[in-house]
Amino acid sequence: MSHLIILPILLPLLTGLLLLLVPERRRMLGHVLSLISTALLTLVTLQLLFTANTGELVVYALGNWAPPFGIVLVLDRLSALLLVLTSTLAFFSLLYTTAEEAPQGGQSFHSLAHFLLMGVNGAFLTGDIFNLFVFFEVLLLASYSLLLQDNGAARAKAGLHYVVLNLAGSALFLIAVAILYGLTGTLNMADMAQRVAQVNPADAPLVAAAAILLLLVFGLKAAMVPLYFWLPRAYASASAPIAALFAIMTKVGVYTIIRVYTLIFGDQAGPLANLALPWLWPLALTTLVLGFIGALAAQELRVQIAYLVIISVGTLLAGVAINSEVALGATLFYLLHSTWIAGALFLLADLIVRQRGITGDQIVAGPMLRQPILLGSLFFAGAVSVIGMPPLSGFIGKALILQAASGTQAVWLWATVLAASLAVLTALSRSGSTIFWRTENRVEEAPKADIWSLLAIFGLMGFSFALMIWGNYAIEYTRGIAEQVMNPGHYIDAVLNHRPLQGD
Repeated sequence: MSHLIILPILLPLLTGLLLLLVPERRRMLGHVLSLISTALLTLVTLQLLFTANTGELVVYALGNWAPPFGIVLVLDRLSALLLVLTSTLAFFSLLYTTAEEAPQGGQSFHSLAHFLLMGVNGAFLTGDIFNLFVFFEVLLLASYSLLLQDNGAARAKAGLHYVVLNLAGSALFLIAVAILYGLTGTLNMADMAQRVAQVNPADAPLVAAAAILLLLVFGLKAAMVPLYFWLPRAYASASAPIAALFAIMTKVGVYTIIRVYTLIFGDQAGPLANLALPWLWPLALTTLVLGFIGALAAQELRVQIAYLVIISVGTLLAGVAINSEVALGATLFYLLHSTWIAGALFLLADLIVRQRGITGDQIVAGPMLRQPILLGSLFFAGAVSVIGMPPLSGFIGKALILQAASGTQAVWLWATVLAASLAVLTALSRSGSTIFWRTENRVEEAPKADIWSLLAIFGLMGFSFALMIWGNYAIEYTRGIAEQVMNPGHYIDAVLNHRPLQGD
């Protein structure tokens, strides 16, 4: 059990390397190995979730070096939950590629997907801010290759914007880390939290500048206004399993905002306490507004779904900006729902596109689908969940966030979230009625949806709907996360008081 915490990083790394050795002619072998590894990863992360549920933090010192001098991995309730979310999303995204008709990309796709998982899991587990940068680079390098894997002018253009913006973000990240290290003398986030609280007043403006730079970088990863323009076309041009897997990418940005601005720049940071909140609140609401405008204006189904991701990011950041345990617990509940349902919708959109011929994902009248009832029912289920119709998990998550707001914040949040829900209802109603009802009297020669693709969609939607059935347990767990995260003293003590293992 003591070494289990490193498996979410090692397992994808070793699998990615192994898949590079599998010849292309043995594609199915590579696919099976990829699925087995992701299934094992899911089991490992579930065990870590049960471990974290005790409330005790698990600290793993790499190389057996004592903090703050060595590199540490830290498992708490927040990181454990996001590890489970990532592994389940990855399993069903990769399951979707089983059929012959599905976009696969060969062994390189599966290998790159596992390297992406390594970077995402490492970002969730690391307790070192420089290694947070390193894991960001790992996941970004894998995402660059995945996004640009297939040919096409649209994908190349969207991929170029994505790469250039994220390279600029990486440079700013490195500058911010260098400033913090130069002024605090440490890279360990728990140790940095203590030193930032005691920073020399003369150095406080530079530390604040580094903190704002980090907010800019994390906002870029999360697709927060004004740094979201890369996302709609990038996600829409990616193949379905890649777009579904990328649903976790914005959540990495949200996670880092939560982690850094509660641990290092939270209530205990002295004169630098909560310095991100005045920026975060208006940016979150603006992200929501521009997200639903984009969803209303979208002319392609996959672009519209990408804007739904932006809407979810705005909702999540608004919950974080409220800065209370109740709001953070509600935000994390909504994060689970929004990630699973976004992944399912990207996969479903691909099945719809396959049966529309040259019409593709254009929201215009086109041929009848070969399976209109099945795909239409799935689209309806996904749409009502995204909109937040009661008693579905989307409604529960939004309602909990709205209840957590008070005063002027409540007025702005209620108005914006309700307007966004109405806009999404209008946008998805237009899409659904156009694609499934305004059809020509012909059917394209296209294969029916295969069982593996449907299982992948049912699996991701099933998780979202399970939150409705077992919502009390999920809410209780996310509230436990919020309590742990908003009181970082336990995290700091667990890391800095960790002692390396003694040899025989």
